[in-house]
Amino acid sequence: MISAGTKQYRQVTTALALGSFMVFCNLYLFQPLLPVLAEHYQVSILQVNWVLAASTFSMAFSLVPWAILSEMIGRKIVISISLSLIPILGGLGSVVDDFLLLVLLRVAMGIALAGFVAVAVAYMAEELTAAAFSVAIGVYISANSLGGIAGRVMGGLLTEHYGLMETQLLFGVFSICLGAYVITALPEQQHFSAKKISVTAHIRSALLHLRNRNLRSVMLIGGLNFALFVNLYSVMGFRLVEAPFSLPVSITSMIFICYLTGTVSSSLSGKWIRRFGAESGMVLGTVILSSGLLVAWFDSIPAVVIGLCLISAGAFFTHSIAYGWIGRNAKQAKASATSLYLVHYYVGGSLGGFYLIFCWQYFQWLGVMIGASLLIIAMLVSIYSLMQPETPSSQKIELI
Repeated sequence: MISAGTKQYRQVTTALALGSFMVFCNLYLFQPLLPVLAEHYQVSILQVNWVLAASTFSMAFSLVPWAILSEMIGRKIVISISLSLIPILGGLGSVVDDFLLLVLLRVAMGIALAGFVAVAVAYMAEELTAAAFSVAIGVYISANSLGGIAGRVMGGLLTEHYGLMETQLLFGVFSICLGAYVITALPEQQHFSAKKISVTAHIRSALLHLRNRNLRSVMLIGGLNFALFVNLYSVMGFRLVEAPFSLPVSITSMIFICYLTGTVSSSLSGKWIRRFGAESGMVLGTVILSSGLLVAWFDSIPAVVIGLCLISAGAFFTHSIAYGWIGRNAKQAKASATSLYLVHYYVGGSLGGFYLIFCWQYFQWLGVMIGASLLIIAMLVSIYSLMQPETPSSQKIELI
């Protein structure tokens, strides 16, 4: 096993962190560009949301199949396939000027991105010592966040200065360079052994997890939380390019720097859990997110920035606690449980876009606040359900 501080440890953590950075850059490249895309392709703002939703939907439903495949052929092979496909699909986007084809390319991109996301943590868990893994996972998660920020900010800046097609080409070239480095630098696995996988067993595990009331509640919390968080940013992008703000996309894309408050809050979630428990932490995160929504009501740049900082801090805090809760409390097939959580997480983000953008299109920011409040109430109800004692039938869930 690889210990912290060794040359191989630095190779693994650096390669997977850069791979994660690249993946999330490509996943969220188009989020700040939705107003530009709606104008360019002459589609409604509800229709243009498919550019973002297509990749998150396909990513969500591809995680488990990639994970199963990696059990048979190895983690690094799946990582290499994933990172090789990303620049090809990104480059194709630079020569496609049809909305439907762009959406289909984003579906394919989501499938490609899921390969890396599904197995990177498993690679670390198998190759690193427990002490080294606990440090490496923090670096990896930070790279997720920074990649999402960089993809959004650079997407807005580059599109403003060079154009939509040119931006996609530049991201394709960037992905070729970074992907080639990761594939070359990442050591071959020494502690992986291929397994015979029963798809039926995976399906059975998933169904058993979904029968557990508490697991269902936390998965729902994760999905609702991400539906709010990521799509309040999308709606804010539309709000800021219109009056009274009337800002260019290069400036509106800078709002994603507010994500950094979430990076800080997620690092504090572990301390809260140890002192006060997970359920109260989810309540706190939801309340912080709600306060950000209220602050963002005012038509001023400082109010928008402060509101988004609070939304990010609350959402990341809740997500960190919910994701960790699944890993600690699933009684068996923990990998299956965490994969199901991520499916709910990304599907929530996809569906939430259509919901909140509908609220914006027809009722403006007041409609968004009302629509978001309904999701917040659903989150709080789910947290309350989690706090209630389990019935004996929900406790006796075992693999057959």
